Amino acid sequence: MSELVKLTINDKEYEAEKGSLLIDALLKEEITIPHFCYHPAFGTDGNCRMCMVEIEGQKRPQISCDTPVKPDMVIYTKGEKIDAVQRDILELQLVNHPLDCPTCDQAGECKLQDFYMDSGFYVNRVNVQKNHALKKVDLGANVMLDQERCVLCTRCVRFTTQFTGTGELGVVSRADHSVIDTFPGLKLHNPYAMNVVDLCPVGALTSKDFRFKHRVWFLESFDAICNGCSRGCNIKVDHRKEKYVDDTIHRYRPLENQEVNGYFICDEGRLSHKNETQNRFEQSLISNVETPLEDTKDALSQLIKEENNTLILISPNLSLEEMEIVKKTAMKMNATVSGYAPQYIDESFGDDILKQNDRSANRAGYEKVSISEDEKEFQNALNKASLVVIFENSYFDNQLDLLENKKVVSFFSQNSPVCEKSDIAIPVASFLEKSGTYINCTGVTQKVESQMKKDKQSEEITSLLESINVNY
Repeated sequence: MSELVKLTINDKEYEAEKGSLLIDALLKEEITIPHFCYHPAFGTDGNCRMCMVEIEGQKRPQISCDTPVKPDMVIYTKGEKIDAVQRDILELQLVNHPLDCPTCDQAGECKLQDFYMDSGFYVNRVNVQKNHALKKVDLGANVMLDQERCVLCTRCVRFTTQFTGTGELGVVSRADHSVIDTFPGLKLHNPYAMNVVDLCPVGALTSKDFRFKHRVWFLESFDAICNGCSRGCNIKVDHRKEKYVDDTIHRYRPLENQEVNGYFICDEGRLSHKNETQNRFEQSLISNVETPLEDTKDALSQLIKEENNTLILISPNLSLEEMEIVKKTAMKMNATVSGYAPQYIDESFGDDILKQNDRSANRAGYEKVSISEDEKEFQNALNKASLVVIFENSYFDNQLDLLENKKVVSFFSQNSPVCEKSDIAIPVASFLEKSGTYINCTGVTQKVESQMKKDKQSEEITSLLESINVNY
């Protein structure tokens, strides 16, 4: 274990690991320290000079991103001297920066805006012709670059060299004409490329998917996990409920979790927010005829009482709570529960970074609640079953003939060929419209507390099953 030493910051005493970077100690204690180039995933770069602090015993201010913690340090992040230094550096950053705030996607999330407002430096003392650069550079991989807005922190460059190892980006030209660009003949093209949008502290790198869609201050956010694979990457879900329309997710952003995904997520997972709203199954059906939900529930209760041999097939995307309530209901029905879902395994998807071949969120939950996914057990139960109940499992989508001569009940959040085949089909909440607990591929248990507001005629599986009258 690292040795903890005492240090004084702005006249208050703190503890930090000896030899660790001073900026990490400041950020850990939530002490505001302006910075552009530093990011904990890439270590020290030291090119923006914004993170200057005053240290007793030093002749001049030091950059905190390259200063190791020592015992009994006395540090000031605020004060007349250090504030003046930070304002001078900020003024240099603003010499060629365009006044794009009214039209910039980063407005409201921009570190340059934040530091500018905090500095109180509102007077432009430089009256020179600004250097101009390209305003709309398509880097590839859903990323647009505005070279004029760039503060040359080089986070994006270091991401492609240190994290993905693909090295598409670099700094070209010299002095105040330097800009970020791809190397000749290359495009920004790797499975994690859109992380550079989150890394960019200003509005230089923007997402084609989100560009000019919404102002960030109109969005609400909650913490969740991505269900694109069994990694269960932590994400921020940015959504908005507008008048007369359903609550809609507009983007995912990575949420730091060093135990799961570090600081980043893959591009496919990031763009999967569209799956939550596209192709939604919204109206309950009886024999393919739209029916009020309460009437459908009554018909379902009657059907499951009439059938003596029932197979329940669940999805590995269900939460632990849903799996448990399905199992509890199956015991009342004397039904067999299976988690058989080989279609979620995609050997072409996984890599050595974050992506996993298992493209489901909670397969590890099967073991937790003792649900089998054995193929032989599933086939035997299917052959014997007169009623098949399907919860969000797409196994039969391309094998509808396996359901011939059987009664079928389906619960889906999105339209499926099985819904039309079903005697009863009930819409349910989508993955991020419901709260629940999930276990990822490394055994980490994660809880999602949804804040989505639903207008659709759907319910969470847990509350829906609890409301159905099943008595034997």
